[in-house]
Amino acid sequence: MQPDDGYLIMKQGQRLWTRDELILAINLYCKLPFGRLHRLNPEVINLSKLINRTPSSVALKLVNFASLDPSLKERGIKGASNASKLDAEIWREFYNHWDILPYESEKLLAQFEHTTVEQLNQISEEELPKEGKVREQMVKVRVNQSFFRSTILAAYNYTCCITGINQTEFLIAGHIRPWGIDEKNRLNPRNGIAINALHDKAFEVGFITITPEYVIKISPQILKQKSQHSIDLFGKYDNQKIHLPSRFLPDVEFLKYHNEERFKS
Repeated sequence: MQPDDGYLIMKQGQRLWTRDELILAINLYCKLPFGRLHRLNPEVINLSKLINRTPSSVALKLVNFASLDPSLKERGIKGASNASKLDAEIWREFYNHWDILPYESEKLLAQFEHTTVEQLNQISEEELPKEGKVREQMVKVRVNQSFFRSTILAAYNYTCCITGINQTEFLIAGHIRPWGIDEKNRLNPRNGIAINALHDKAFEVGFITITPEYVIKISPQILKQKSQHSIDLFGKYDNQKIHLPSRFLPDVEFLKYHNEERFKS
């Protein structure tokens, strides 16, 4: 994917957005908390410089994408209503190909930044083979994991969905359907939750689940212990609603899978 040098011209000298620009805008949309899609955000300003547009133009495009986001529509949240046909086309392409476009968008961003995708994602050369398919695969996995983490933490406003902890260092972008069994949805943000490390492990092995109604369930195997530690760390969250994300609500089908196949009921 190469930066697009040709621009379509609108009347009065305005440029239509190109496909590459829109992909970069979606990349940023995914990685910013919903409340930071504005022209004063340094990351919005940086993208505006990269693509030679105003911060206001970039911010408006981000809000246009919000109007196309189905998880926001489910919550009754509307973005700007003037998204273009190309906006919708690129959004659908990205939204339906989480297994491909996150990495491609990061490579595109690296090109616009005049750097490498490794440097952009702070991947040390010492950790990688010098060249070859193994290096490429390692880089792709690392970049995809970083993108997924950024997207999930931004969606949950850097807050654990179980406890409300908002110390970023304690948080993990957990998968509902495990990484190892669902390759297509590994990077789908609706297959992710922001969760602290302890409860992520409990979720992974089935001592915690989240119902399709976004209610926390603690396994009876934990509840029957009745120790103060069990109550403080787990029991008090039983039957509580999770802290919902501002977008990318967990997919109900993924939650059903976790309830039925992973939870120790």
